[in-house]
Amino acid sequence: MRKEEILFYLKNSDTEKELFKKADRTRKKFCGDEVYIRGIINFSNYCCRSCLYCGLRKNNRRIRRYRMKPEEIIGVAREIVNLGVRTIVLQSGDDFYYTRDMICWIIKKIKEMGDVAVTLSLGERPLEDYRAWKEAGADRYLLKHETANAKLYAKLHPYQSLRKRIKLLYMLKKMGYQIGAGNIIGLPGQTLEDLVDDILLLRDLDVDMAGIGPFIPQRDTPLGNFPKGRLDLTLRVLALSRIVTKNVLLPATTALATLDPENGQLLGLKVGANVIMPDFTPDDYIEEYLIYDNKARVTLKKAEETVLKAGRKISKKRGDSLKCTGHQKAFVYT
Repeated sequence: MRKEEILFYLKNSDTEKELFKKADRTRKKFCGDEVYIRGIINFSNYCCRSCLYCGLRKNNRRIRRYRMKPEEIIGVAREIVNLGVRTIVLQSGDDFYYTRDMICWIIKKIKEMGDVAVTLSLGERPLEDYRAWKEAGADRYLLKHETANAKLYAKLHPYQSLRKRIKLLYMLKKMGYQIGAGNIIGLPGQTLEDLVDDILLLRDLDVDMAGIGPFIPQRDTPLGNFPKGRLDLTLRVLALSRIVTKNVLLPATTALATLDPENGQLLGLKVGANVIMPDFTPDDYIEEYLIYDNKARVTLKKAEETVLKAGRKISKKRGDSLKCTGHQKAFVYT
């Protein structure tokens, strides 16, 4: 798709039926019918950044902070693996309390549990940390670009730059990580042209996975009074991202479930998504991981029910990148 064609579909809601069918066909052709399950552990809500939209921002004094002990993280990971989920996602704010060696130890302990993939989503760290974690056995790194508009990025992320984030994504790919980026739909100040650039950036980065979801405000942030992102526009961005990137791993995000608790993730699966990430953060902490308000709790049971409701297959695989040799051809002729 050319830039003008993507913009046309974003502007014209009356083309949704055609667009969504095309996205679903693309998903089936390049990815098959399986939906991959990832188990998330949000192990710390401390953050040294001040992103304007995120409730974890360091300037938020109203949040109750927590950090899980490494042994506690390992215990939850073992419970996830015992349930048959073969990807563990370790996610936190940008929290430098967890040293390079601490994260290495956690990764190694999880990898001892069997053929399990480890995805890290720990923000911006020194390159030496990324290298050490890869050597320890980490498979994937998720570092969402949030918006491809450099000026908007700088406004929303004080003292950070889009250029640095994109450079880090390229470095992570060079290190051998399966990389994930992704954007937020409905950010204050965002245009449809920005969303086109987001989609094309995912293509140009050749990402293995892309986390795309609507903006949902958190009341204790500078953007707390802005409106939520639109469901219809989010679904169009998801569909277009599937068509443009073809075989990327594309989650039906928890933010979709928050925006529409009944059907959000189901609709995501119907427009090209092929991943769901249930949250296994312990009950003592889950309410405090306040990146946005009223966050839906997606359990393993709910995720599996949604997959079956969509007429899809629950995968028992690790769900590695479909860009690996052989994966794409396996689906083209089925």
